[in-house]
Amino acid sequence: MKARPVKGLEPDGALAENAARIVCVRLEELRAFAPKALQPHRSRAQHDMRIAAKRLRYVLEATEFCLGRPAQTARRRARDLQDRRGERHGCDVMLPRIQRRLEALEHADARAVRDRAGDSRDLDPRLAARARHRASYRGLEVLAVYVRARRALLFDRFREFWAEQERIATWDRLERAMERIIGEARERRRAEKRASQGDSRPREPRRLTPAGRE
Repeated sequence: MKARPVKGLEPDGALAENAARIVCVRLEELRAFAPKALQPHRSRAQHDMRIAAKRLRYVLEATEFCLGRPAQTARRRARDLQDRRGERHGCDVMLPRIQRRLEALEHADARAVRDRAGDSRDLDPRLAARARHRASYRGLEVLAVYVRARRALLFDRFREFWAEQERIATWDRLERAMERIIGEARERRRAEKRASQGDSRPREPRRLTPAGRE
């Protein structure tokens, strides 16, 4: 997943403002994946959401010292989200491997059983019952059941975790804090511009009263 570009960064600008702009974009990325990632079978969206959480976490780890408490809290929650999704991603990776291993053993045994049948007109079921890897099938099938069940459980916990962060406004507080930093920086620049324009204006000569006084 390609990261979204961040606009408005100023190389000579304040660190807090630039960091806040990056955080806003990374947070928007993260939340954009939620509608699809919260559906059980949208593995791709869930993986992309994990990557987005990692990016948000990394920028917060580097800059939270100048962004305030909401950034510190959000950094911890982004790490938790990344860890939760990482565990479920492990199940996503494991299941196809189990299936491929099971199929490989089945194909190997099928070839061996066929060879034992020789020139027989039909296959004796007892040959299949003595297949070399017959005991492995059960173990792999039980393992697949375990991984599927754990995957479903982890998804439920992930969905509950996301709902809780929305409920306690973890991401909303982070967004408001970043917008406040950006807004304050904008106001400072405007004030500095007004001040510099005021200093550069020619001063009007003082007017004297008829008595020579101002």
